[in-house]
Amino acid sequence: MDLEARSLPPSLKATLLAKLREYKSDLNKLKKEVNKLALIGANQAAHDLDSGMMDPHAASANQRERLAMATERLDQSSDRIRESRRTALETEDLGVSILAELHQQRETLLHSHNKLHGVDDAIDKSKKILTSMSRRISRNKWIMGSVIGALILAIILILYFKLFHH
Repeated sequence: MDLEARSLPPSLKATLLAKLREYKSDLNKLKKEVNKLALIGANQAAHDLDSGMMDPHAASANQRERLAMATERLDQSSDRIRESRRTALETEDLGVSILAELHQQRETLLHSHNKLHGVDDAIDKSKKILTSMSRRISRNKWIMGSVIGALILAIILILYFKLFHH
């Protein structure tokens, strides 16, 4: 359970690890208390039997009562541990679904990134084509200007020869 909690996202990990430490601490305290009560009960019963203050049936009943209380506390801590385990499993399921969603979003981003590169390449090609077209237009203007200039020069020469050499 500790390993599962450590593999979760930081926002969930801190709270679950704190709860887990708390439950472990409670469990250890209860185990120590059960052991202590069992030892105290056994020592008390032996002492009472030796001193003749208590009959064996009363000592046994007292021990059973203490043992029942310790068992009840142990059951309560076991219930808390089960609850924390259930919470950890729910959190793990939530983490898995979040990871799946993040994976899907990553795939979407990568797909968009690839499309963006495709669009960028298309824009570069379009820019080259437009630059080429602009150069052709400029060249065609110069050619057209040159042809018009040559025609005007030819008309002037023809008029000159017709008017002055005739």
